[in-house]
This record gives sequence, C-alpha cells and structure tokens, in this order.
Amino acid sequence: MSADVTTPAWRLERRGAEATLRLTGDWVAREGGMRAARTADLVKEAQGVRRLSFDTTGLGRWDSAIIVFVQALHAAALDIDETGLPPAARRLLALAAGDTAPAETGPRPKASLPTRVGEDVIARWNGAVSVTELIGDTVLRGSAAAVGRGGTRLVDVLQMMREAGASALLIVTVVNGLIGGILAFVGAVQLRRFGADIFAADLVGIALVREMAAVMTAIVMAGRTGGAYAAQIATMQGNEEIDALKAFGIPVFDYLVLPRVTALIAMMPLLYIYACAVGLVGGLVVSISVLDLTSTAYIEETRRAISGIQFWLGLSKSIAFGTLIALAGCHIGLRAGRSAADVGRAATSAVVTGIIGVIVLDAIFAICANALMI
Repeated sequence: MSADVTTPAWRLERRGAEATLRLTGDWVAREGGMRAARTADLVKEAQGVRRLSFDTTGLGRWDSAIIVFVQALHAAALDIDETGLPPAARRLLALAAGDTAPAETGPRPKASLPTRVGEDVIARWNGAVSVTELIGDTVLRGSAAAVGRGGTRLVDVLQMMREAGASALLIVTVVNGLIGGILAFVGAVQLRRFGADIFAADLVGIALVREMAAVMTAIVMAGRTGGAYAAQIATMQGNEEIDALKAFGIPVFDYLVLPRVTALIAMMPLLYIYACAVGLVGGLVVSISVLDLTSTAYIEETRRAISGIQFWLGLSKSIAFGTLIALAGCHIGLRAGRSAADVGRAATSAVVTGIIGVIVLDAIFAICANALMI
C-alpha cells in the first residue's frame, strides 16, 4: 500500500489466529470513495483469522467511508474487535447495527398479573408526574411571559384566541340559547300550576349564571377546542415537527402549549358572559311565548334574582374549566404516538377527559359553594 498519509490504506498484520488491521490516511468518501469494494482482498488475506482488531494511530480524517468499510467486514462474517476504532465511529456502528437489527417475530409472552398491575401503576404515576410538570411550567412560564420575559409570541396567542373565541360563537349561541329556552319551558310548565309564572325568570337566570352557561360552554369547548389542541400537537408529533423544534433549541412549551393555554383561559370568561346573555334571551323568548309575562317584568325579575356572588362563581368556574381543557388537550397531544391512529385516539381522549374533568370540577365547586353557603 502507498505510504502517502493522505491516501486511505490498510495493512493486515497477522499473529497466529489473531490479526491487527492498521488503517492509515484520510478515509473520506468524497475524496477516496467508499472502501467497501476493497474488502474482498482483505477477506482473502484474513482467511484463518479468528479475531480481527484495529489500529488507527495513523488514521487521519474520516467519515462514512470507514463506517461502510467496517460494516462490509462484518458482512463477511469476520470476528471483529472494534475497540481500536475512534469512539465516534463505534457509536455510529452501534447505531447502524441497531437500525438494521431484524424485527422480533412470534407472539410476545403474556406478562403475569403482578407485572401488568405494576406497569399500569408506573404508567399512571408517570402520567401524574407529567401533568404536575405541565402545570408547574404553565405557572412559571406564564408568570414570566406576563412581564415580557417569556419566549411566547404575541401573534401566536392572538391567533389561538381567534380560533378559541370568535370561531366558537355560533355553536355557543345555539347551545346556550336552546338551554335557556328549555329551562324556561320546563319551569313554565311546573310554575304555572302554582300561579308563580314570574319565578320562571328566577329559575332561568340563576341556573344559567350559576351553572349551565359555564358548564355547557366548557363542554362545547372541550369537544371543539380541547380535541383540536390534542390533534394538532399529536399530528406535529407524528410529523417530527416537535423533534425539529427541540433540535433548533426552540422551547416546545413556549411555542405550542402556553399560547393555547393563555388563549383559552382568556376567552372562556368572555364566552361565559356571552353564553349568559344568549341563554337569558332564549329564556325571555320562551317565557313571553308560553307564559302571560311581559319583557319588562321578566327582565326586572331576572335582575333582582341574580346576585353578584353567583356571577363571580360562574366566572370563576369558566376560568377553571378553560385551564383544565387546555392543559388536558396539550398534555394528551404531547404524549401521543406518531401514527394516524394515535392522532385519533389523542383527540378522543382529550374530549372525554375534558368533559369528565369539567363535570368533576363543577361538582367540587358545588361542594365548596355549599360549604361556604354561597
């Protein structure tokens, strides 16, 4: 072989059943080409060698050319000791071997009951830790963003606010208008029997402001926005967009999670106020149509029945519901798999989790309000 330092070369030194392969020169594919074709000569020369090691003290620059060369030696069924290779080359060879490893065939053995229980407990614990971490990041990074020290872009927040607010007005109008009308009709049927028609306004006003407007709006947003958040983030997970953000050093939380959480927390109180107004109008229309009431009497009775504490209770619920829905959607999206089926499962799980979470949280609010006699 040539002794030129820049020319890639190898020399085999045998010691009985063992041999050392000395690599010299620059093993660069762009300059010297891939060296895999040269392994045929080496394999012939190494016949009878049980173990082949490397000496790279004379090795200059190298790239994928040396990786291809060593892989070709592996393919020739030589027993190779890679200890003498550069550490980076050994890591690349291990990665390549892992990528080309044959897939496992045959059914996996069924795990025992204690194993399955333990895995389920560990998975749930990891999920709880992940949720806690997400809540902590929301508080810390949200506080930093509030004083202008966060990495969240205002344009992202405004875009999410438009999607979560203005785009949801139609469905919020339909649902809460019908809810107000249904409450008025049910109340009218029962109250008319006792000659208490006017108290239908109390029923509609208190039920909407205290409970129904916040709960129904939250359920609508859980199905519409919470599922969309999970699907969007899960799709980005499948397209490796989140991996790209991490590779470029862009904080995933600031770019994806915080704008969505901020937008929904900001828009839920406004949607709640709008839902109360729409529901009261729906109750007014039905009450005037079914009962012998005037619009003036209905509005005055509604104003007298609704107290400020009930309004603030409903407003607090809307903020809590918005936080829950946004965090659930983002959390499930970030933990989703990378297939199309995983995206669908993430969206479904986010909707179910959001709705159940809203009902449970509303029950907690009711218990606390009852304890405080609100």
